[in-house]
Amino acid sequence: MQTETEILQAAAPLLLEWFRANQRDLPWRKNRTFYTALVAEIMLQQTRVEAVKERYVAFLEKFPTEKELALASEDEVMKAWEGLGYYTRARNLQKAAKTLFEEGIPRTWVGVKSLAGVGDYTAGALSSIALGLKEPAVDGNVIRILTRLLADGSVVGDAVKRKFTELLRAVYPDSTADFCEGLMELGAIVCVPNGAPFCEKCPWAGLCRAHLAGEEERFPVRAEKKARKVEYLDVFVLVCGGRYALKKREKGLLKGLWEFPNRVAACPPPYPPPREGACREGAPAEGACREGAPAEGACREGAPAEGALEKGAVLLAKKTAKHIFTHVEWRMTGYLIAVEEPAPVFVWATAEEIEKSYAIPSAFGAFTEWVK
Repeated sequence: MQTETEILQAAAPLLLEWFRANQRDLPWRKNRTFYTALVAEIMLQQTRVEAVKERYVAFLEKFPTEKELALASEDEVMKAWEGLGYYTRARNLQKAAKTLFEEGIPRTWVGVKSLAGVGDYTAGALSSIALGLKEPAVDGNVIRILTRLLADGSVVGDAVKRKFTELLRAVYPDSTADFCEGLMELGAIVCVPNGAPFCEKCPWAGLCRAHLAGEEERFPVRAEKKARKVEYLDVFVLVCGGRYALKKREKGLLKGLWEFPNRVAACPPPYPPPREGACREGAPAEGACREGAPAEGACREGAPAEGALEKGAVLLAKKTAKHIFTHVEWRMTGYLIAVEEPAPVFVWATAEEIEKSYAIPSAFGAFTEWVK
């Protein structure tokens, strides 16, 4: 029986041949530099390829080299990143660009790993793709295809990642970029994560232990996922004279981005009936607009201050939405409210100004539809 190393030695040239004949036409594979590879890899972290393609091109049009990105304001970078999510990546990318601009391109895996926002996988990808170093990049895609190829039933974790990193390092060919991208490509379009893999298209079909045993979907073996935490929010889209209230998020998820005033709800919907005199849809409220609002004291830091929604507020619309982060799910109730005076605790901007200058994360996308 072949050893795991022998299987990978036989698999490597088959993968290279397959990749060169079947690779997708992706914008980051053209005119590549270390900087453009860095932008692509950071953008692709936890994001689908289709969601990144156009945004990658637009981002490089605005910041064609590390110099332009390093010297940009944070608000400019956040606006260019708007909609891609996981905004800490954008801040880290700018920090990394500043390092490249000030210190030059790193030449070792350790140097690449020292860049802001670069972990083991991204360091391996950049080292292989942009520097020609034989440094593996092992992520979920690579773990999936290798556990199937080798019929490895170990529960996926750090030990499995370390094992596959060493196995790949031992067989890495000289064509480091094609091999690294070939592994990614095979996992993306053939040995797919959801549903049955397309084994009839796989260059490894004759080597793959899982396929030969008819057990492809048994692998990889994963530990049971923890349930996401659910948080309930009330979101207030306040409009006054064609301008909308915004505030910058000071901490936690989406820190540093612009958002509509919001607060953590005291209890999940359905809320208790509104108190007598609370605003009804289309009618002015006495005091703060309270329809469906959480109990007194439920506001978190940065939520509308008491009295921010003053007498004369009119509830124009209401709807619910949810947004799923990696470990947290937001379930939101949104209120479109017209107010007579712009409260000074907020920044007030027109729809055109918001479109041009203010990065509002996609978590609030259901409510940005009200901004017209």
